[in-house]
Formats: sequence, C-alpha cells, structure tokens
Amino acid sequence: MIISASRRTDIPAFYGEWLLNRLREGSVLVRNPFNPRQVSRVSLESGAVDCLVFWTKNPAPLLPRLAEIERLDHYFYFQYTLTACDRSLEKHLPARSERIATFRTLAERIGPERVLWRFDPILFTRGQGPELLLREFSDLAAKLRGHTRQCTVSFLSLYAKCRRNLAGVDLLTPEDRERMAFVRRLVEIGSENDIVLRACCDTFLQEQCGIEAARCIDDRLLAAILGQPVRITKDKGQRPGCGCVASIDIGAYNTCPHGCRYCYANSSELAVATNRAAHDPCSPLLTGTLTGQETVINRTIGPLSPAMSRAERFGDGDAVFSCARPPSSRGTE
Repeated sequence: MIISASRRTDIPAFYGEWLLNRLREGSVLVRNPFNPRQVSRVSLESGAVDCLVFWTKNPAPLLPRLAEIERLDHYFYFQYTLTACDRSLEKHLPARSERIATFRTLAERIGPERVLWRFDPILFTRGQGPELLLREFSDLAAKLRGHTRQCTVSFLSLYAKCRRNLAGVDLLTPEDRERMAFVRRLVEIGSENDIVLRACCDTFLQEQCGIEAARCIDDRLLAAILGQPVRITKDKGQRPGCGCVASIDIGAYNTCPHGCRYCYANSSELAVATNRAAHDPCSPLLTGTLTGQETVINRTIGPLSPAMSRAERFGDGDAVFSCARPPSSRGTE
C-alpha cells in the first residue's frame, strides 16, 4: 500500500508532529472529502505500507523527523514544488533561496532520485510573462542540478476554486504556438542540467509537445526503492492523463496555510483557519474529532510485495539500488 501525504495539504510543512504520532500508533483516520460522515481507518504499520510519498513546498520542518520515520521502517520519497511565482501568488512561503537550500539538503540526505522537482503550475501574468519564467526556470535548474533527476510540469488548470482564488490576477493566455516554443525551451534547459521533464495531467504537453506523462505515484521508482519488482494498478480516481498508480491519501482539503493563489485545495483563508484551529496533533484525524455519526471502515490497498525487513530488501546496500540505498545509511541521523 502506498500512502500519499498529501495532494490535499502540505503535511511535511505543517503537520509533521501529527504524522509521527500516527506512524508511531500505526493508523490514521481520513474523512471522505465529499461525504464527511464516511471515515476510513488506514493502517500505517510498516508491514502494511510499502512507501510514503510526501508532497510539499517546504519540507524543512520534517527534516529533523526523517531519522525517526526511517527507524519506524518506512520508505519514502518527495514531490517538492518549487516554482517561479512571486509573492503575489505564493504569499506565505519561505524565501525562495531558503527553499532551494532545503531542496539541496534533502537531496544530499536521501538521494536526488527521491526528490522530484515540481515546477507546477505554470501560469503567466502581466508581471511574469514567458521570458521571465524561462529565466527563473533556468536559474532554478542550474541550482538544482545534481540534486534531482526529474521536473514535473503542467499549465494552470482553472478549477472553480482556482478561478475564485485568482480573482483580480491579470492572467495571460498565450497562443498554442507560443506555449509550444516555451515548452521547447524548458526541455532544453532541463537537458542542459541533466533534468528530464514530465507532464502532470496535461494533455497539451503530452499530445502537442511530446512530453511523457508523469507518474507522481510511481511504481518504477518504488521498485527501485524497494529493490524488487512491484505490481499495482493505475489510480482510477485521478484525472485523465494521470500516470499515477493507486495510493491512499491521508490529507484533508482546506488545511494548508501557505495561501497560494492558484491552489485547488483551499476554498478560502477562513476555511483554512477554522480547520487549523481544530487540529490536534494527537488526534487520529488531521482536523476535528469524530462526532459519533460517522461510519468508519477499514481501507487498504494490497501490499506491493511480501513483507521484508530493510536488510532483507537491500542486502548489504549498494548491490540493489546504489542511488537510493537504505535511507539510514545516507547522511547523518
């Protein structure tokens, strides 16, 4: 079973203490975002979980906790979003220089194959047009060279929440030929820095620009991390064009205080503040408590491989996967 933590919120940035408590206790409760009275109980025992996939814009608060996650015998990798958006769009993130430094530190700690860069979403405004974004992307790619192998990209999708949150932002919509020229330069810049581009649920990038679909929840990477083949079905609950395999998300919408204007996961700052106030790091739920009116069911996805210890999976280390040996053997504890 793969645990996604999380497409719905930034658990590494804001909920690391809660996550560790859940891993120690071996389970978590997750509300159905479309029916709050339906709650899933998900095992977080190391024997049930093959891998944790972290989605974040600022993993710095989680870095001191990685050693304990490893001691609990969990494998993991990161989807790390680092865009060229300015403060008008990403209001509450740390300075970009800090996030670049954190990216490099994390990659040195666990290996560049396990830190996947997301330059996502791509959106153009009057103040940040294509040429400026290309310069910013080039600067980021140069600074991340050797610290990641892949960059996932997509153009902004204007979901209802995004449209509402972006009200008042002067968005530009280039013609297709301009976007194709932009993408060609992204590919060239990535290649110059040994970074391959992948497209996240973006049919234009895939069909018009020839960019391979990303697998953010990636069975190929998991096989390399685990040191053996895995068999898992495609995630049927994701958007068309998504290459991800099946996982269980343990996050909750309307809980991320980064305040990014393009975010699809938040309805309003008030909703985020309300849910943050209801967060208890000792609760099995990310926010709030059970009321007694819920139906709680056990949810799982079958294991990808027979249960094995870390030593059994990796033997003496480098023979299986030299770039992602057992996490505890890299860096300092």
